[in-house]
Amino acid sequence: MHASSLSRRAVIAGTAVAAAAGTLPLTQGRARAAAPEAPSGYRWRNAVQGGTGFITGVLFHPSVKGLAYLRTDIGGAYRWDDRTDRWIPLTDHIGWDDWNLLGVEAMAVDPAHPDRVYLALGTYTQSWAGNGAVLRSEDRGATWQRTDLTVKLGANEDGRGCGERLLVDPRDSDTLWLGTRHDGLLKSTDRGASWKAVSFPAAASATGQGVTLLVAAGRSVYAGWGDSDGTAGKPNLYRTSDGTTWEAVPGQPTGTAAKVPVRAAYDRHTRELYVSYGDAPGPNGQSDGSVHKLRTTTGKWTEVTPVKPGGPTGDGGTDSFAYGGVAVDARRPGTVVVATNNRWSLVDTVYRTTDGGRTWTSLKEKAVLDVSETPYLTFGADKPKFGWWIQAVGLDPYDSRHVVYGTGATLYGTRDLRHWAPQIRGVEEASARHLISPPTGTAHLLSGCGDVGVMYHERLTASPSRGMATNPVFSTATGLSLAAARPSYVVRSGWGDHGNGAFSNDGGRTWAPFTTQPAVAKSAPGPIAANADGSVLLWSFGTADPSYRSADNGVTWSETATFPKGAKPVADPVDPARFYAFDTTTGTLFAGTDSGRTFTARATGLDSGDTEFQLVAAPGRSGDLWLSLKWNGLYRSTDGGATFTKVSSCWASYTLGFGKAAEGASYPAIYMVGSVESITAVYRSDDEAKTWTRINDDRHQWGWTGAAITGDPRVYGRVYIATNGRGVQYGDPVR
Repeated sequence: MHASSLSRRAVIAGTAVAAAAGTLPLTQGRARAAAPEAPSGYRWRNAVQGGTGFITGVLFHPSVKGLAYLRTDIGGAYRWDDRTDRWIPLTDHIGWDDWNLLGVEAMAVDPAHPDRVYLALGTYTQSWAGNGAVLRSEDRGATWQRTDLTVKLGANEDGRGCGERLLVDPRDSDTLWLGTRHDGLLKSTDRGASWKAVSFPAAASATGQGVTLLVAAGRSVYAGWGDSDGTAGKPNLYRTSDGTTWEAVPGQPTGTAAKVPVRAAYDRHTRELYVSYGDAPGPNGQSDGSVHKLRTTTGKWTEVTPVKPGGPTGDGGTDSFAYGGVAVDARRPGTVVVATNNRWSLVDTVYRTTDGGRTWTSLKEKAVLDVSETPYLTFGADKPKFGWWIQAVGLDPYDSRHVVYGTGATLYGTRDLRHWAPQIRGVEEASARHLISPPTGTAHLLSGCGDVGVMYHERLTASPSRGMATNPVFSTATGLSLAAARPSYVVRSGWGDHGNGAFSNDGGRTWAPFTTQPAVAKSAPGPIAANADGSVLLWSFGTADPSYRSADNGVTWSETATFPKGAKPVADPVDPARFYAFDTTTGTLFAGTDSGRTFTARATGLDSGDTEFQLVAAPGRSGDLWLSLKWNGLYRSTDGGATFTKVSSCWASYTLGFGKAAEGASYPAIYMVGSVESITAVYRSDDEAKTWTRINDDRHQWGWTGAAITGDPRVYGRVYIATNGRGVQYGDPVR
């Protein structure tokens, strides 16, 4: 499980600047000139879920006690604050136009200069994604300078748990190396301010792995190559001793089990380099792997694989897996930890050796996992599993019993090699997609996310005590709807193995699956809506499938032939007989006035061609509709969609929601992610969109925020924002 890929596939306007084009603070998108930053008057925090995404790397600083860094595939980077026992986000300033930079491909620290840290950013290498960038900091990530690259990086692609692909040269702190997926090896001699390609023995490849790792071993640098087939004569591990000439490492292991070097760690006491291998880069698709060590002083290779993949599982299956994370103990020679990866049947583990790999002990069997701080980690089971996708492993250089390992959802840590708990405070990586702030009840927020389904937030400052919504468990939520006149009734839809739709009669605290569901729901669960009093449900599916209606709480379903295929149903908040839908393929607003049985076209020619235009209904008013058409602006209808008028106060609107009205105002506060002046930002209007006030600032942007936004109907000024990789952000006015 991991934070899902960005659903918004269109290229967001941006510029590709040549390497060494200069440096600047990364504070905003740069497709248009930005307005000067003004204080937002808001305090921004995460609604705590607790991790919820793939931890792709963790790095203890070798010379500073209590200093560590963490990277994610789509949710930025963090620094550990030992005083507060939590992670501090370092990349929330990345703006809308730079959304592709929220994925961290690699990170590096300078052992000789503790305040220096470097990040290589870039989430995708496809043509629609922008180029990568390197950030450098002299104050542990409090401020940054940026250099744009002419190449793309792929922090959310296969091999994202490999690495690190970024390294400070052990002989010269001004020299950095950066391994790329498609463009070979880059080098900087001015601490990351400029970059150029250097000669490297392996040819650039289109397979998407390229350089998988860079590691210092004494005064030498080793580089893993992920595009070899692992046979003799096609090496996948190279080294340089002079910073100029690279050579294949002699005698390196070959074969399928050593096809891709995944991770490496150097024991400076024994002068041995430990390398974990897989038959694929992972985190998925691996079935074989091994661990080897190289004595760098003699060139001797020794296989030290804890357990060879391929054995029986006991249930007739095969124990298929690879090896991922590896770390050495800086204080104890020959003490190493290494993790299995993609071991789904018998569950991944971390092995530990104290004798250089001659013998190993699995830490899983005696592990006591305490997930009380993040209960969702049981994923509906009686107890949590030890982990999966373990490609990030760290061993504290100042505490031999402090081991951490990342999974597809959290970072576990131990101080005694037996008791483990999430060491994840401050990290929020969910890809949030649906938000509801109920007008009554205990919870102020319900969230629907990729990979972790729906959560009921009794408190915004703690992970939900009930964890994910169960009965059934969803991996990813595709729909979430509350009956406006009966807010205790909520429905949800999503991807699950034991049903794809459920309802709640207590505001989302507990759930029950629908008695039946349309056959198409299992293969294409889409958005769902409950009408104002909860008596009728409309469930939409793919663009090739009809929608379905239920008037008996999901006991039976009937096809609604006139509902536009693939559209999102929107219920009128006052009139139970009314539903609406916007057909994005034709730019037509459809409405029904007979409780979802039939729909007819109303306003036409609004826009077409994009699947993510958003239609919302203003609370407490019948027929008051708002339509966000992205860069084509914001439109409003007060006659149930018969006509729409363009709102002149903004030129772009991506997502919109409502909250409690300001004192003395008769209309709800409106919250929008859109563009009023020169940049895409978060705005509030207290006068029906006549004027807007920007409420976020350049330090709080979180990349792409176009999925959902809503205000709190009980707390004026409070707003909840769905991000793609930084969970749910919420803001309150500073009073």
